[in-house]
Amino acid sequence: MPAANARCFTLFAATLGLLLSAPVLPAGAQGQAPRHPGGDHPLEPVLAYAHDGLARIDREIQDYTCTLIKRERVDGELLEREYLYAKVRHKPFSVYLYFLAPHAKKGQEVIYVDGRYNNKLCAHAGSGPRALIGKVFLPPEGMLAMTDNRYPITYFGFRTLIKRLIEVGEHDLAYGECEVAQFENAKLNGRPCSVIQVKHPVPREEFRYHLARVFIDAEMQIPVRLTAYEWPEKEGRPPKLVEEYTYVNVKLNQGLTDLDFDYSNEKYRFVSKPKK
Repeated sequence: MPAANARCFTLFAATLGLLLSAPVLPAGAQGQAPRHPGGDHPLEPVLAYAHDGLARIDREIQDYTCTLIKRERVDGELLEREYLYAKVRHKPFSVYLYFLAPHAKKGQEVIYVDGRYNNKLCAHAGSGPRALIGKVFLPPEGMLAMTDNRYPITYFGFRTLIKRLIEVGEHDLAYGECEVAQFENAKLNGRPCSVIQVKHPVPREEFRYHLARVFIDAEMQIPVRLTAYEWPEKEGRPPKLVEEYTYVNVKLNQGLTDLDFDYSNEKYRFVSKPKK
């Protein structure tokens, strides 16, 4: 693998790290996957660079801000796209989210800080009757916090996802039927990107996804688009989109402080109730 492309894999883990829920197999699932016959496995370079990438992130990236465009399939339904402004800090792990769209969620804010608020997230609705309640504290994996989400807020960010990729990838090393491809000279929002694709062509009990792609910004060397698909319901049909994440306006190492993840921040609306 060319050295110039090695950095692409430092955050490639995000794609597989996102795919942590149990696989949804079509009716024609073909049982257990064959064991890998030995020799080189196509995932080995991915895992090697994932380990290197995790170390690089720990050395060089303390925090970042971005706008996330998110679309997920939850309980079998493909939901509409959500647009969120996000702040992320790695130590201690901290996330702030502000919903920009859709209209029903606009103005909603969420904060999570590892070890703070009894490890609960703090949230408030942006409008409607729920907004009159003010801020609430919820377990990240509880029913209310998980509404319209495939993953809890504790999974947010590429550092956590790389760690999960290593777990999933090392599991998949035991099996065959894994295809890895790389495509150069792609563009996203006018910016040059590389595309990494991992595919499990046959639906098996051991695999969590059919097809996953990540677009890596050539300049910043971070993932800016992640997509994942389930196997087609029937042969000849297109694969089903499971999740899609596009990162724009990414800014690294912004010097975020405790105040950026404090619900008493005067720039936020956790304390004052919005207008009816």
